[in-house]
Amino acid sequence: MRKNKVDIITLGCSKNIVDSERLMRQFQANGFRVEHDPKKVNGEIVIVNTCGFIDEAKEESLNILLELESAKQSNRIGKLFVMGCLSERFATDLKKELPFVDRFYGKFNWKDVLQDVGKSYYADLSDERLLTTPKHYAWLKISEGCDRKCAYCSIPLMTGKYVSRPADEIVKEAQSLVKQGVKEIQVIAQDLTYYGIDLYRYAALPELIERLADIDGLAWIRLHYGYPANFPYNLLRVMRERENVCKYLDIALQHISDRMLTKMRRNITGAETHDFIARIRAEVPGIHLRTTFMTGHPGETDDDFEQLLEFVKEARFERMGAFVYSHEEGTYSYRHYSDDVPDSVKRQRLDRLMDIQQSISAEVNEDKVGKTFRVMLDRCEGDYFIGRTEYDSPEIDPEVLIERKENHSSTIGDFCNATIVKADAFELYAEPVF
Repeated sequence: MRKNKVDIITLGCSKNIVDSERLMRQFQANGFRVEHDPKKVNGEIVIVNTCGFIDEAKEESLNILLELESAKQSNRIGKLFVMGCLSERFATDLKKELPFVDRFYGKFNWKDVLQDVGKSYYADLSDERLLTTPKHYAWLKISEGCDRKCAYCSIPLMTGKYVSRPADEIVKEAQSLVKQGVKEIQVIAQDLTYYGIDLYRYAALPELIERLADIDGLAWIRLHYGYPANFPYNLLRVMRERENVCKYLDIALQHISDRMLTKMRRNITGAETHDFIARIRAEVPGIHLRTTFMTGHPGETDDDFEQLLEFVKEARFERMGAFVYSHEEGTYSYRHYSDDVPDSVKRQRLDRLMDIQQSISAEVNEDKVGKTFRVMLDRCEGDYFIGRTEYDSPEIDPEVLIERKENHSSTIGDFCNATIVKADAFELYAEPVF
């Protein structure tokens, strides 16, 4: 066990990463050595920031905690704390099941960790973070919570009502990140498109993104996690007009069948979804859309699923993910529907959906061969720089592999122009343009 060392392990989404980064900065200010997702967990304090969204995420959190139990019993680690979404939702049950954990914290009271170990919380550092990402990009969280009432979703049970951060505060944090060397910001929220309605009484996301786009030195702004109903269409003008706003939008659609959209309480129809996608593509030529679909929600029939397959073939999303329905306690679906689609059918449908998307992704990437793109260099691996175009978000989208050459003077965090020479569904291979 290493004295004066804090190990923080983050599970789940990028929003959890931001919380971990803020806590890490506070421990650093208190004189601790801090490591994130360390190769060797041996801290005097170990904190696991958990995810509780679906069964697989909960299982991952519990498995890691059980692994840490043996480390604690053998004195390889000291105090073990748990925070985040799983702890927010199931603290009472977890205390019974995991008695070796010293203390549980929720989604928003993680600041109490510092007080409980006899250290100070520095309010003047509240927006500062110890970045876990490469120094040239960062996540920027603009709100907490969610006011949508999707039938299947447990997130509002953990995060509460939607709370927008003041725009001035967000812009100030972004400016601070740029001063630290950040060139690319991933703007994140549970629902970007609701931003400002609670605080300003109107959808203020377009205005916020314009203000961020005005920051000198901020080369790329990418948007994650929108909602299709009541979309603030003025955002499309901003994306079209501002060069540093990436032509990329991550917006979960979940389904296309009217039956399923109604059962899911998504507040949009299949026809409206078709029109929504068409309008985005018309107003922002060349945009790359990422979306997410669900298979096996209660009541999903073979016909519903076939409609979804046909929609995916027709819409040709550049980026797509999918997951199987999880019957989450406390949700509308849990209270009102039976989990009537067998797990094997859920998985089969997921596999069919992703097989189709893999073919589409391969064709989308193949269409880039022979074209030149501006590429952000994220890291080096062997003989290659690994980077991304403006159409690719870190960790989830295709990467660009550029062979390192003697006359290639670029370094990690730089942009370079590269011509795509080969492609598959998951990667692009490119030659640098000097």
